[in-house]
Amino acid sequence: MQFLLFALFAAGIVAADQITKFLTVANIGLHVDKPFIPGFLSLTYEQNRGAAFSSFEGMQWLFALIFGVFTVLILWEYFKKPMPFSKFERWCIAAIYGGGLGNMIDRVRMGYVVDMIQTDFMDFPVFNVADCFITCGCFAMMVSLFFFNKEFWKEEKK
Repeated sequence: MQFLLFALFAAGIVAADQITKFLTVANIGLHVDKPFIPGFLSLTYEQNRGAAFSSFEGMQWLFALIFGVFTVLILWEYFKKPMPFSKFERWCIAAIYGGGLGNMIDRVRMGYVVDMIQTDFMDFPVFNVADCFITCGCFAMMVSLFFFNKEFWKEEKK
């Protein structure tokens, strides 16, 4: 039952990501900035053919391979060899997976990822909803693992 909740959460992230990307493509021209919160955030439409900061451009096969391995590892860990992740950390994993799946759908369908959120207050690459969940999920999981989950770091005694 718990796995179903995590899967539904990830599916909700994919839906939110894909809807925002659809609305971006339908309503904003490529490379056109529209102020959202003046001086803070703008909406734009960019096509990212790589990963973070457009790195690994044109290597879609690598992203698909990494995502496939991540999928297998999540399923194996959850059903075959559970690790001492807290419930909160499992929600983080679902957020990371949902964001990754949202971006993978773009890569497979179009060969690039639609990005639309631009920070106006600092020079930062344009990103999307999926990227937010990946980044926040990773950050929250690392904080939880390093500061709150002592069980994760205990060595197994044989």
